[in-house]
Amino acid sequence: MSLTKSMSLFDFIYKRTPRIVESPSISYLDLKREPHYIVASVEVGNTTTKSILTATEMETGRTYLINKTVKMTRNVREPKAGEEIFARTLNGTPLTEESIAELVRDTLLESHDRARLDIKTDLDFVVRSTGVVAELDSPDQIGAFIQALAKGCLMAGVPPRLMTPAMSIYNIPEKFRSYTQIEKVAFCGAVASTYSPQGSTGVEIVANEMEGELATAGIKEGSRWTDVDFRNPCLSMDFGTTLKGRITNDERPYSRTIGNFLGLAGAISDAVVQGTGLVDRRSGAALDIFKADVEPDYGRDARAYAERIDELITIDKVPKGRKKYGMIPVNPGAAEKNGVVLIGCDAGINGSDLYELSKIGGEIYRSHSSDPEVLFGTLDLVSARMALRLIKIGIDEGLVTGKTALGITGRAGISGKKPALILEEVEKLRLYDEPEKNLVFVDDGLARGAAVMARCMNSMGTPNNPLGGVRHSRCILKERMDHESKKGQPPILKSIRSAEKPRAYYKGGQP
Repeated sequence: MSLTKSMSLFDFIYKRTPRIVESPSISYLDLKREPHYIVASVEVGNTTTKSILTATEMETGRTYLINKTVKMTRNVREPKAGEEIFARTLNGTPLTEESIAELVRDTLLESHDRARLDIKTDLDFVVRSTGVVAELDSPDQIGAFIQALAKGCLMAGVPPRLMTPAMSIYNIPEKFRSYTQIEKVAFCGAVASTYSPQGSTGVEIVANEMEGELATAGIKEGSRWTDVDFRNPCLSMDFGTTLKGRITNDERPYSRTIGNFLGLAGAISDAVVQGTGLVDRRSGAALDIFKADVEPDYGRDARAYAERIDELITIDKVPKGRKKYGMIPVNPGAAEKNGVVLIGCDAGINGSDLYELSKIGGEIYRSHSSDPEVLFGTLDLVSARMALRLIKIGIDEGLVTGKTALGITGRAGISGKKPALILEEVEKLRLYDEPEKNLVFVDDGLARGAAVMARCMNSMGTPNNPLGGVRHSRCILKERMDHESKKGQPPILKSIRSAEKPRAYYKGGQP
């Protein structure tokens, strides 16, 4: 089953066609008929809060959509008396631990009700993430936010065991035991065979790195529906409200993260739209006015506006000494010590030019109020140019070569005609003979990544169709086993496994 957008004979012969992956759905009957690993991805972002339920078919490793429940984060309840404002979204919406927990609880329950699933009996795992990091003072504070999300999951009735890795095969439901290699390989923190970058004290060097990790894993899963092999080395970019993503190398069995993306992404489009008066001037989003049936205008006016906006956008390697870049907490010193290049996107300094973007948005609307195609065209062109500039920094820093697969997810990177424009820009780089087979666009990257992470944490996978390892190469299960035997198992796993009886060989492996 191919989910690549349909193309005409003309397109096939004369034009590159972007590989765009959309989430296929699965029926309730199919879900019950065969064993599927059901994962809830709980995301509290600057613009939206989501509970996305996915089901992974264990033989193929392909992930299907069960339900997507989306709420606008700005509609979270106001802080109550005595509650401490724990964080704020990029547009200033105040959040407390209690309000976050209640928002997560309600969203989780609603998604399960819509899917006719029971949290306690049907759910197999929950992965939590957040992009609300602009008001944090340092990257390590993200852990406290994740704990607040956990509170909401518990309030919804999620058993605690569904949020932590299994330490023994006895912790894995019997119907999935034939798909795990937990007795042969341990989860060592590498999701889809890539280690996360860590600072000198073991904390993240950039506050939204977990989202970058999930997006990378999600694009790896989504690429299975196309002819793009998105394994290591790879570059991923998530164009949500904030920018996240990573660049990996081709080490085996586990690659290293050698680059991290951070800063503003969809927030730039939001700022432009806020100036039109069509949305709230503080909390409005481009998502509020997006119309899939509007054909963008990429004519002279749209290109002129896009060039002016592009001049206000800074894309560069994050300088030493910065504590924030694009409003995202960073630790450049820890990054340098660990061989990680931080690549940021900003409007001015920490969003100081967002208002200037809004002024351009107002000008566009006044001149083309009856022609929304110009506004949509401008936003598409801006995103395409941002993607090109980010990739070029990776090339200039020696992180990206013709061996590197490119992947994009997030609303400001895959909506409208952006994929076709970005593919055109990538073709100009002359990195690839067939750029369309080295670039993939995936929706719901974080949710797909949550499904991958859940299986990695429980040592599940599909060796016949692996996500781990190097592009155009074999499964790395044997290499992982050799690597772990040389390194030695963690003491807690040694003690657990020494008490177990020998068991039969189980199929499955590194996802």
